[in-house]
Amino acid sequence: MDQRRFVILVADSAGCGALPDAALYGDAGSNTIGHVAAAVGGLALPNLGRLGLGNVLPVVGVPPDPAPAGFHGRMAERSPGKDTTTGHWEMMGVVLKEPLALFPRGFPPEILGPWLAETGAPGVLGNEVASGTEIIQRLGAEHQRTGKPIVYTSADSVFQVAAHTGTVPLETLYRWCEIARRRLDSYRVARVIARPFVGSPGAYTRTYDRKDFSLAAPAPTVLEALAAAGVPVVGVGKIPDIYDRRGISREVHTAGNADGLARAEALLGELERGLLFVNLVDFDMLYGHRRDVKGYARALEELDRALPRLLARLRPGDVLAITADHGCDPTHAGTDHTREHVPLLVHAGGRGGALGVRGSFADLGATCAGFFGVPAQVGTSFLDQLASASPSLAAPPPRP
Repeated sequence: MDQRRFVILVADSAGCGALPDAALYGDAGSNTIGHVAAAVGGLALPNLGRLGLGNVLPVVGVPPDPAPAGFHGRMAERSPGKDTTTGHWEMMGVVLKEPLALFPRGFPPEILGPWLAETGAPGVLGNEVASGTEIIQRLGAEHQRTGKPIVYTSADSVFQVAAHTGTVPLETLYRWCEIARRRLDSYRVARVIARPFVGSPGAYTRTYDRKDFSLAAPAPTVLEALAAAGVPVVGVGKIPDIYDRRGISREVHTAGNADGLARAEALLGELERGLLFVNLVDFDMLYGHRRDVKGYARALEELDRALPRLLARLRPGDVLAITADHGCDPTHAGTDHTREHVPLLVHAGGRGGALGVRGSFADLGATCAGFFGVPAQVGTSFLDQLASASPSLAAPPPRP
């Protein structure tokens, strides 16, 4: 039986330059990693640089490596949109033709009325496009006085429900979100997100008890194909939520990037075979949306420092890929995601090469599928390029 592992680390929102159609989204000129590096006067990313990050785009402090140890390139998104769900779905072989639903003027009565009737909630506050951290400071005290949940959305396809854990028990908040998820399927809303928070007026903070309730992908993903073939799939962070738990054989909850990286390292010490799929959400949640350039820079350097420990856990024949799902340039106007290419850095035995600009995020999923001997319906695999440098990455032996 094939005992190799494939690891995907998604640095959530770490885009690397505007897509050709970025102007249609108001994102012309965006470049999350490049602009963060320039804004702080340079980044210390020697390990990402060794994999070829500086060969993918200009990054202050990360010069191009003349002989990088990783395969390197960038991926373009074929699907319309710039949100977490769309990016992750495409990464695993589901390319959308139509964007998911957005509600820039809030949710209409035909959505909120039946939801309130079924949940028994006493009404809603907000119902607008808003920053999650800002809206809980503005409406948190009124929420605690009235018990009304704070409902808001963004430039993403999301129905977000914020509630103080001392006012609305966590189990109640989750139940309200489960009801919303069921009712919003027909509206093609990508995610319902429970946003619990704690604290007192003027000092509210969100907790890591956030929970995403996702719309099921409109077609089977590579994860489901792997599961059907008996390949273990371990989802770390919000990966299980994003894929509605389909194709996930084991779920690992995390409390931020540091915890996610530590758990990935530990899992590599025990996982015999399969896909280890990790989302590092702090890049997006704590730094991109909050336009915290210095925090984003620290998070990139934290990832870089963790890489040697992760690489040390790999065995011959294992692959580790680092990418993103969209951009969230903290130097750009507003607080929303940005329509960008995403980096593609692949460790495959210590040798490297250029992967170019891939035509779809699905190329990564196709490569992962091919690695385990599973056919992929969408995407162009680059497994042959990896195998040319490391023969142990050739197609796996036939399944019994």
